Amino acid sequence: MKKLIVISVIALIAGVITLSFRPEPVKRDKYATLPKDSVGSAKAFMSVYRVLMSPRCMNCHPSGDAPLQGDDNHIHTMNVKRGVDGKGMYSVRCSNCHQAENTKGLHMPPGNPKWGLPPANMRMVFQGRTPRQLALQLLDPKQNGGRTKAMLIDHMANDDLVGWGWHPGDGRTLPPMSRSAFVAQVRLWIAKGAYAPSAKAK
Repeated sequence: MKKLIVISVIALIAGVITLSFRPEPVKRDKYATLPKDSVGSAKAFMSVYRVLMSPRCMNCHPSGDAPLQGDDNHIHTMNVKRGVDGKGMYSVRCSNCHQAENTKGLHMPPGNPKWGLPPANMRMVFQGRTPRQLALQLLDPKQNGGRTKAMLIDHMANDDLVGWGWHPGDGRTLPPMSRSAFVAQVRLWIAKGAYAPSAKAK
């Protein structure tokens, strides 16, 4: 009887050990097996483009060296300029008004620890770009901060400054789709071949 109990205990322990070392199932990436599709890819980018051209994105990606403000994209007041590092110039630094978090209140200064424009040597202009121009720019490591396609997805999905666009503070409109939907369109665009829309796309 004792021998039977010992064998049962050993079998139970062996079973627990086996279960504890069982590898977790590999999560399949539903985008990894998508076939190349120039039409579907370009269509997905058009959704991405609408978000990037919204005030929450474009205001910090201006064609000039002054940031933009408001839903009407007017030039930032107080003569603010980009500066070499994108954080302002001389005593007019972005962090003077833009703190680590949004200041509470209607239309009060928004905030993030990384607040600023892209640096002068990698300006990443959105304003005035056509869908095709912006798609090609985003895919070019010489213009996108040295990012691969995978890094571009990660930037759109996980960078907290990008994420600020969906938490902009009181009185500011949100981008035209949720961040999760936006990231899904970014992934779809790239998975289907990262095609740029035609020059006629608007």
